Amino acid sequence: MIQIIEIASLKPLSGGSPRFEGYLYGAKTSFFVVNSPKGHGADKHRHPYEEIFVVLGGDIEVIVDGELQRIEPGHIVIIPPNTWHEFKNRAEQPALMVNIHAAQTMIQEDWNPS
Repeated sequence: MIQIIEIASLKPLSGGSPRFEGYLYGAKTSFFVVNSPKGHGADKHRHPYEEIFVVLGGDIEVIVDGELQRIEPGHIVIIPPNTWHEFKNRAEQPALMVNIHAAQTMIQEDWNPS
């Protein structure tokens, strides 16, 4: 049976990006719909599975295992499992990305340099 979900209904009450957790819908994949203003994004973190960024708008600065890359719209980034990464929008216009998690439930470990 087909399911149709309004993206706005996935936005957390506390704010942040709409978050689709696959297990809630019987799906095997999860994702964020990221719409970040200039200078915003995600701080350093990693996942035990790969994460794929589909960049649709903005100018994304991504750092993967210490290597900085600038990603323009129309590109896809594949982050390997257990790899530290972070990203920020450097464009004047909001970034638009779909960040796909190869898991039914998102698992994230945030960087803690202590």
